[in-house]
Amino acid sequence: FFTSFPSRKAEQAGILSAWVGTSLIMLVTAAITMPVGVAAAIYLEEYASRDRWYNRFIELNIQNLAAVPSIVFGILGLGLIVRGGLSLGPVAYAGALTLSLLVLPTVILAAREAIRAVPDSHRQASLAVGATKWQTIRHHVLPSAIPGIMTGTILAVARAIGETAPLLLVGATVFVTFNPDGLFAEGYTTLPVQIFNWVTRPQDEFRVLSAAGIVVLLAVLLLVNAAAIYIRNRWYKKRV
Repeated sequence: FFTSFPSRKAEQAGILSAWVGTSLIMLVTAAITMPVGVAAAIYLEEYASRDRWYNRFIELNIQNLAAVPSIVFGILGLGLIVRGGLSLGPVAYAGALTLSLLVLPTVILAAREAIRAVPDSHRQASLAVGATKWQTIRHHVLPSAIPGIMTGTILAVARAIGETAPLLLVGATVFVTFNPDGLFAEGYTTLPVQIFNWVTRPQDEFRVLSAAGIVVLLAVLLLVNAAAIYIRNRWYKKRV
């Protein structure tokens, strides 16, 4: 099941290309989302002036985008990343960018809450001994906010793992019998897309395969959530 490619024969079908594609896209999504989300949160919490209209406009859009259905981000990815604008085509990198847009508002909100939870006394004490604002953020604010930032980022990526509709719109294929050659090669699939393909088949054998794929997906989500809890508790103990 784990070492075979999808097949039209249920007894020979597996999820090799699906879990390889899922791993590739999730790694790229996390690599894009975390630095951009944390940087945006630092700017909005530590540098942005609430009196500037464009800062208020950015905050309003971030809060609204966090509640937008995922299919809307799929349409955005199709129009901006796959066809117009970037014109990357239906490649794995386009899927990763689309999922990054999907989870970025959630990461920014979680990082802002974590940064906001750091007591102002930490900032004032650092500034009082001559540290610059960036040194204060780097050495005092961010280390204290890392548990919340990591937890929010991992949970956001876990949400992206189970998305199907945006990837179908930006080029994920429902039947792939090979592993993707790279981020910019056409022809990739993910575990939710593969499950969708099996569920639509009329044969009972494929329904059994789809149930097995759902169990694997649930196990991955549980592991990701457990990792978020472990990282949060570990960093909290180190700070205490």
